[in-house]
Amino acid sequence: MTPWRRSFPPIDLRPLALAAGLLASAAQAQSNPAELALSATNPNVASTAPAIPALPEPVNASAPPLPADAAEALAIWRRANARVAEFPRGHVDLLKQEPAPPAAANRRVPPLTWAEALQDALRTRPDLFVRLGSNALGRGQVQAEHAAFVREVQTAWIDAIAATQSARYRQEALEAARVGTELGRRMVVAGNWPQARLMREQLVEASAWQAAADAQARAQQALERLAQKLGLWDAAAVQALAQRLPDGLPALPEQALPGKDLRVTDIEAAALRSDPHLAQQRAEALAAMQAVPAERWAAWQQATDAAIAQAQAQGKAPELTDRTLVNDHALSNAVQAQAELLRRGAQRRADARLAWAAVPLRHASARHAEQVIGQLQTAIEQDTLQRYNGMLLSTWDLLASARDRLASLDAALQARAEFWLAQANWQAVLAGADHAGREPASSSAAAPAANAAGH
Repeated sequence: MTPWRRSFPPIDLRPLALAAGLLASAAQAQSNPAELALSATNPNVASTAPAIPALPEPVNASAPPLPADAAEALAIWRRANARVAEFPRGHVDLLKQEPAPPAAANRRVPPLTWAEALQDALRTRPDLFVRLGSNALGRGQVQAEHAAFVREVQTAWIDAIAATQSARYRQEALEAARVGTELGRRMVVAGNWPQARLMREQLVEASAWQAAADAQARAQQALERLAQKLGLWDAAAVQALAQRLPDGLPALPEQALPGKDLRVTDIEAAALRSDPHLAQQRAEALAAMQAVPAERWAAWQQATDAAIAQAQAQGKAPELTDRTLVNDHALSNAVQAQAELLRRGAQRRADARLAWAAVPLRHASARHAEQVIGQLQTAIEQDTLQRYNGMLLSTWDLLASARDRLASLDAALQARAEFWLAQANWQAVLAGADHAGREPASSSAAAPAANAAGH
């Protein structure tokens, strides 16, 4: 039996050419951005042929050929056991613990840092530069839009790294499943397994293939989103961007803190101060409300309470019938200004609470995935290996344990990504942007497949 080891393909120089193309495109964008923009929108300027995500090799779900007679079956069985005996540790030589990330020393181009990604992205948005002579309101508006764009770029950068690493984990899990299928085919040929046992292993491989293909598609989509933010339009430059992604997300900080010199009790005030329109809106609303006599406010309150009570009884929208109130434009303006100010204040305070609450929660979840679930999965894997060495478990149990370990690594990766996304959203809210609601990402780790017993 062939050991399951990491296979290294022949050296491919295409990534170097793609990386060179990416660096050339970046240099061109800085030296002649007008020409680059004209080329990107010119139908007569051909781009490199778009790269289609490479799908894993198809699954072989066919039944292996069976021996013609008993003598051939016995010969096959003897050859199979003799090949197993070639390995010092038997079937365990087919396994490895987990995928190793690409060594930093093997990189031909430096990884794209978050700061570099933001620099390239900002060159595509001149509208986010504050102009000399802008008033306070204009500066605040640009600042809020800038904060929202920074969040968009950081989200794209995080998603691209996480999706690419997740695709690697899924490919490793597929390789483990294929080992189990290949061993099962040989067991069937040797006469030690029925076809039904093999079909269960083939189903595990088929499910792993689907997960690997889906992960590859997600990685390509995330890469394209990031490339769009950076202003990359040529397909070769987009694929070269994949070569520059960091090998993993930044490590988690020891603690989740709201910010330098910022206490949790001050987060709502910080969000209110960073709103570019709120100060002026508050001043205008205050002036409008102070221009209305107190008795007019009381009359409005009484009329609206009666209209709401009547509307609830009839199931209709509230209706104001007092013409003196309806035709009082100063009162109407003050009421509208007061209501809009209240809605905006409530929204900003809710934005602050929601955005900050996600940060410590995602931090705790990521730490839990890495330190608790990860350690438990490692302990289970070590116990499985010991029981395998004691002939208490089968090779397929060991393979299933390896797949579970990869699923645990993928789940920890997704949890870490969610923390950094929450952190990016929180920083954007602090800088004046509105809260960007994001549903928690469902763990991409598949449930452990049913193990096929037997040895």
